[in-house]
Amino acid sequence: MHLLDLLFGQLIHRGSLRIIDHSGRRRDFGDGSPPQVAVRFADAATERRVFLAPHYHLLEAYTDGTLEVEAGSFHEFLDICCINLAETGFSTARRLYHGLGALFLAWENYNPARLAQKRVSRHYDLREDLFRLFLDDDMQYSCAYFPDAAASLEDAQKAKKRHIAAKLLLADGQRILDIGSGWGGLALELARLAEVEVLGITLSAEQLAVARRRAAEAGLDHRVRFELMDYRKLTGRFDRVVSIGMFEHVGPPHYHTYFRCIRDLLTDDGVALVHSVGQMDKGGNNPWIRRRIFPGTYTPTLSQVLPHLERQGLLTTDVEILRLHYADTLREWRLRFLANRQRAAELYDERFCRMWEAYLSGCELGFRRLSLMVFQVQFAKDRYAVPLTRDYITDQERAWAAPRHRLEAEEVEA
Repeated sequence: MHLLDLLFGQLIHRGSLRIIDHSGRRRDFGDGSPPQVAVRFADAATERRVFLAPHYHLLEAYTDGTLEVEAGSFHEFLDICCINLAETGFSTARRLYHGLGALFLAWENYNPARLAQKRVSRHYDLREDLFRLFLDDDMQYSCAYFPDAAASLEDAQKAKKRHIAAKLLLADGQRILDIGSGWGGLALELARLAEVEVLGITLSAEQLAVARRRAAEAGLDHRVRFELMDYRKLTGRFDRVVSIGMFEHVGPPHYHTYFRCIRDLLTDDGVALVHSVGQMDKGGNNPWIRRRIFPGTYTPTLSQVLPHLERQGLLTTDVEILRLHYADTLREWRLRFLANRQRAAELYDERFCRMWEAYLSGCELGFRRLSLMVFQVQFAKDRYAVPLTRDYITDQERAWAAPRHRLEAEEVEA
């Protein structure tokens, strides 16, 4: 029996998938339900690699152009695979091979300061123009928060920032630390919502330049400052500490240090919030995403994270799981990227475009079909640092979202 027959015959029971091997031989899999997808393999070597490690080599083959989509789209092809994978999984032998691959890459979880900056630079120091092709106007590069299905990406990202600010119990006079501050959008929003001072730190020189420029343009650079700095090098005390979409880059060997640093930086009555991609079943990361897109990243389960909080004497005061919000965020990014694909090819090249299409599709389906999720963990040193019920979060979000407050915020920015 052909290798592709063994792989897809075991995997595909729902949907309609036609596989065309390098010799032109065709084989149909599934139950005939839509969508109708057909893919062609260019050579026998690609077929062997995909058979041995489909988690990695399906995405790699599409990037290299040795897997071509002849009917439907690559996203639909991945979706069929993920729907069936969620129901049946791969064989024991193939799971073992995947586990060995993950073990081989385990060294990438080691993330000392010098190596961390190098890894961050590989992704976040790509050109600003690339990210502007698919992100919202504020360049939020993390999971949005969709209060309803009809919300636009722009509105959902604004809602995300208000949601986080409410959990921080933002108030005038606070000193705030933003670990992994990106292009500065959250730090600037916090300064618009209240008379606070914010320090944002990042390991990306490109993001630092953009964030500083934006702070100056907004007239907030007297209260919002950005530095190129590793969190392990920082000293001082902060009333609030927030970290959005950065914890994935820390790595399990460094969780102890990460939470110890936050503990030491947080005032006795302070509040901290970590927002991160995680896993619902077991920690890890897709090896292709870790190798090609986000070097050195790891997506943990909550059971891997919370013990490190507890060992530092930090009290978990609130946990929220965002299940499909990132799937919807990534869908918007993917559609915008595809609409601007020609421009992306001009900035980089066609192979880069295929790689990013595979990245955006693969991650979206990881949240929509498989075990990825986002968690927000709020914690403090003092059990009385936050109210006893969660009503304060919704009440504050609604107050900030009211037309009068939006007008006042726009006047401050102007």
